[in-house]
Amino acid sequence: MDEVKALVADIKKGQIKPIYFLMGEEAYYIDKISDFIEDNLLDEAEKGFNQMVLYGRDVTIDDIVSNAKRYPMMAERQVVIVKEAQDLSRTIEKLASYAENPQPTTVLVVNYKYKKIDKRKALYKAINKNGSVVFESKKLYDNQVPDWIRRVLKGQGYDISPKAAQMLVEFLGTDLNKVNNELDKLKIVLPKGTQITPEHIEENIGISKDFNNFELRKAIGERNIVKAHQIAKYFADNPKDNPMVVTVALLFNFFSQLLHLHGMTDKNPRSVASALRVNPYFVNEYLTAARNYPMKKVSAVVTLLREFDVKSKGVGANAVPQGDLLRELLVRIMG
Repeated sequence: MDEVKALVADIKKGQIKPIYFLMGEEAYYIDKISDFIEDNLLDEAEKGFNQMVLYGRDVTIDDIVSNAKRYPMMAERQVVIVKEAQDLSRTIEKLASYAENPQPTTVLVVNYKYKKIDKRKALYKAINKNGSVVFESKKLYDNQVPDWIRRVLKGQGYDISPKAAQMLVEFLGTDLNKVNNELDKLKIVLPKGTQITPEHIEENIGISKDFNNFELRKAIGERNIVKAHQIAKYFADNPKDNPMVVTVALLFNFFSQLLHLHGMTDKNPRSVASALRVNPYFVNEYLTAARNYPMKKVSAVVTLLREFDVKSKGVGANAVPQGDLLRELLVRIMG
């Protein structure tokens, strides 16, 4: 996020580069940078003649270069934006010759989503050599997304509770565009200054605040058998919203963290939060679970979850309903 802010700040100052090659697994920041350039580099009168949007599936590298080499009409510069450029992955290296000597009055923006160019090859070296920008948008890890949500909301005048942020991540995953879309829905109905709570998430997005993977993890950690089976029943009744494969993956991550926790000598909450990369708000849950599950049991559960990961994908358990699988898993974990 800091790199994006710096890049945008440079553009606002007039420090504009001839090529912006935006690549990587996380599409959110690629779209944000490209949209900012599209909306702000030219005024409305200039855009008609001097701004062009191309799509990778419809053009060749030669088409892109031909457009980039045009001179602007009655303007200081022109902007050429190539969206979905990953569709040109087989020929993208042919852009290297243009990158060696880019048109100084053209700003070429290449949106190369979900992939990366080889940094050892000519295109990457040519872009860097001529003072242009190669921006790599990396996918965030699960534990990084709640903090990203808090930072984005803070910048827009909102706050969010740790549990609410965790609910969003566990339900939506790490796709920042998807998460941001749900945040936009919340901002429509909630006034600035609001702290977003689990109740807001439940009412406006439809994620149950009581029956979700976060609460299941907590119930298992506390050895609350009744609560865990209530959640399992809810999951069985709503299988599309609560796929078994996601539940198993989250529990595997949880018990792997418990294994790490058991191996720590310093179990100070701050040290635990740092080592496990979790919000300090949740540390007590991990400490409680570690007391309830000795290291030997945790190790056995990790092995068990590997077995159920395979079963949840239909291997060796094709005829077994997902709800029955989850109930069996709970019995074997907490039994």
